Amino acid sequence: MAGAQPGTHALKLKPSTVPNTLQNGSRFMKWDDVMSDEYFNTPRTPSLMSLLSPSLSLYPFFSLSFSLLSLLQETELLDITHIKDARTGKSTKTPKEAKLRELLDVGNLVGRIENRLLTIVTGPDMVNITYLNFMALQEEEATEWAEELFSLASNLLSHNMNRETSLEKAIVRMFSADKKRVETALEHCNLPFGRPELSSVFSQQYVQSLIPDYFSLSFCRGAKGAYLSVDQMTEFINERQRDPRLNEILYPPLRPSQTQTLMEKYELNHSLLKQGRDQPGTDRKYLVSDENGVIPPEKLDQSEDMTFPLSHYFINSSHNTYLTAGQLAGSSSVEMYRQVMLAGCRCVELDCWKGRTTEEEPVITHGFTMTSEICFKEVIEAIAECAFKTSPFPVILSFENHVDSPKQQAKMAEYCRSIFGDALLIDPLEKYPLESGVPLPSPQELIGKILIKNKKSHKPSAAHGNKRMAEQPTNQSVAAEQATDEPSSPSNITEGEPFIRNDNNNKNTFRVYENVNILSGEIEAEDDDDDDDDDDDCKKTSDEGTAEEREAVATEEMSTLVNYVQPTKFNSFEASKKVNRSFQMSSFVETKALEHLTKSPVEFVEYNKQQLSRIYPKGTRVDSSNYMPQLFWNAGCQLVALNFQTIDLSMQLNLGMYEYNGKSGYRLKPEFMRRPDKHFDPFAESTVDGIVANTVKVKIISGQFLSDKKVGVYVELDMFGLPVDTRRKALKTKTSQSNAINPVWDEDPIIFKKVVLPTLASLRIAAFEEGGKFIGHRIIPVPAIRPGYRYIGLRNEKNQSLILPAVFVYIEVKDYVPDTFADVIEALSNPIRYVNLLEQRSQQLAALTLEEGEEETSKEVCGRKGVMDSKNGFSSIYMYLEILLHCCCCWC
Repeated sequence: MAGAQPGTHALKLKPSTVPNTLQNGSRFMKWDDVMSDEYFNTPRTPSLMSLLSPSLSLYPFFSLSFSLLSLLQETELLDITHIKDARTGKSTKTPKEAKLRELLDVGNLVGRIENRLLTIVTGPDMVNITYLNFMALQEEEATEWAEELFSLASNLLSHNMNRETSLEKAIVRMFSADKKRVETALEHCNLPFGRPELSSVFSQQYVQSLIPDYFSLSFCRGAKGAYLSVDQMTEFINERQRDPRLNEILYPPLRPSQTQTLMEKYELNHSLLKQGRDQPGTDRKYLVSDENGVIPPEKLDQSEDMTFPLSHYFINSSHNTYLTAGQLAGSSSVEMYRQVMLAGCRCVELDCWKGRTTEEEPVITHGFTMTSEICFKEVIEAIAECAFKTSPFPVILSFENHVDSPKQQAKMAEYCRSIFGDALLIDPLEKYPLESGVPLPSPQELIGKILIKNKKSHKPSAAHGNKRMAEQPTNQSVAAEQATDEPSSPSNITEGEPFIRNDNNNKNTFRVYENVNILSGEIEAEDDDDDDDDDDDCKKTSDEGTAEEREAVATEEMSTLVNYVQPTKFNSFEASKKVNRSFQMSSFVETKALEHLTKSPVEFVEYNKQQLSRIYPKGTRVDSSNYMPQLFWNAGCQLVALNFQTIDLSMQLNLGMYEYNGKSGYRLKPEFMRRPDKHFDPFAESTVDGIVANTVKVKIISGQFLSDKKVGVYVELDMFGLPVDTRRKALKTKTSQSNAINPVWDEDPIIFKKVVLPTLASLRIAAFEEGGKFIGHRIIPVPAIRPGYRYIGLRNEKNQSLILPAVFVYIEVKDYVPDTFADVIEALSNPIRYVNLLEQRSQQLAALTLEEGEEETSKEVCGRKGVMDSKNGFSSIYMYLEILLHCCCCWC
């Protein structure tokens, strides 16, 4: 993604380090709400929970070890990277049964029971969640374990481990599953059977057998004997593994001394190292090491400039966040808000409705459906708890407010103020007043802040506002009514004076309008409920599928919470540009957004430079399916909201997009999507001004451990980006013959000759069984791809590492050069060789044109020329360079 700060990036990501307390272990009591009588009747002591690390490599991984029953001493292992959260205090699960609470709260325990509870949250996705509950002996132990476990679980380097570490992880799992049987079999074979020794032996054999033999033969071509010299290794890394797009001053090619240091890490024969050589197996160890990862760590790190206005970023956004299944039926869940924000989401939606209980507590649900209700206050507490655990950058709460009770709206506002505290941004920043022409503040300036998106009323007086609220219709049978057109301006109304007129759709309801501009005939409804595309489209069953009541009029208490994200009706791109209010934003159903994108693509991009736009799925997606977010990223739309409960291809692309930049939930848009002097057409097929197109070449060499079944497998490649760059199923390998363990393809590579906008393009590599069953995939942005021979570890649909399944590939990524200028670029990249080639050609032509008797004269001339070349050789090079640069300028 464009926008990384200039210069080399100082890596902020750090490898996992574990405090001694966690390494040595602490004693906990493991409990569950459903406990058998045996649990209560069996004497027990707290069992030891500790962290195991079979690797001391650069990015170690850890497994959580704990005993299920202290008497049986059976150990269960939990992969740290599968932990979603670790909680203590009031956010933990608490024992429901009094008998269980009494059992856990005995002995010499220090502190309140809720502060000694530790809840570890795991699960394969955001919906199917499992809770592991523990009771610590002291509050400090529970707090330390919760903080350190979450830090380890969210470490991005651990989620991008190298191939060798993956094997060690698999070995640990194998021992955990059937330790005694495996150790006995190894002992009978006279093989080492202790975990450290076995890991080392298996790792060496694994590395030696991973890479096809032909690769090593190709790698060693030119080597003298069976050894590689330092110079040969240096040449391989610089020519095959180095990214040619890098600046050679900031990122110089590897020097032989650096190669020597690198080889020392992987060569065990030190006598060979002293001679400047290494064994062929060294290259295999290098290929599975951290130095050869397909993604550079700086791309995973938070490396993009976060000081631009909020509208200059793509923001990870969720639609109907509370739902766990379809849009018409199913459960709503408070936990979903925690899960999406832990996944890096920065914009969540709250559909608020009036509570019908005696407590009059507002609720969140999908109106006029059979989905369940959840408490508004509990959702606010969950958001406050998890808002900034994964990312410190601002969170936007998108309220769809149907609460037509002033009392309950006042409760909502009070909950936001009291629970969020100082994190809630109420007043605009002094540098960024809510005025025309003033840009939005940056994510950096809004760190740790929560912004509210809600209808904002501009009432002339408090009494007038109370009158409007009293006139708000409460009968929800009007839910299917269509949005009314804006009324024409009466001739007897003075500018700025509010007036009342009958609602076209309900004769018993009156609406208040405020005249904005009499001369232009524009009247803005003070109740802008009907003015937001979000609400207009939700009445149209052709788009939305379900009918919902218009949003309620915002009370003064709720309106005061709204500042930089004020929803308003979208009239036209021209009108928005004229008003130039960055703090106003509009929501578009996907069909309406597609219409704008099709008819006015350039204007849509320009609009998104100044204002926020939110895109949401059409209502006919009752199964909670998603549209392709790439469509609207191409137009610079920031809040592209998806159904996080559905992990389809669209959501997979979203997870892949926001895995980078420190999983902050913000991705800086390309420069031409931010600068006012640049104009961009998402449908452009030619190169974009100021952007260098790329050429991407991918060769699928082999696969490893793709499936434990005896089935054929194949690999597909997709490219997502601009319409001109997108190629679905661009490559499909042949299906292997009943070999999913180590299939070798070695087929012709696929070449994406011209990727017009690489900053918005992503490569997807996916593996399937012969019947089409999905195995795993990986989505990598083109700017983040390291060229060369690489292992690409596959992920499941939820973007979780599959540990063993991987593909071995060769990738080339370079700046695009038209065929007609290939020779020019080659000459610029190696001018000395080009000049020598020209001179050689001249001499060859001269030999053919020599007349009899001119041979001696020619030799003398050549001799004098050679002397001159030795003195002034660089003059000719500079002359050629001047000519070539002139050609390039004409080309550009």
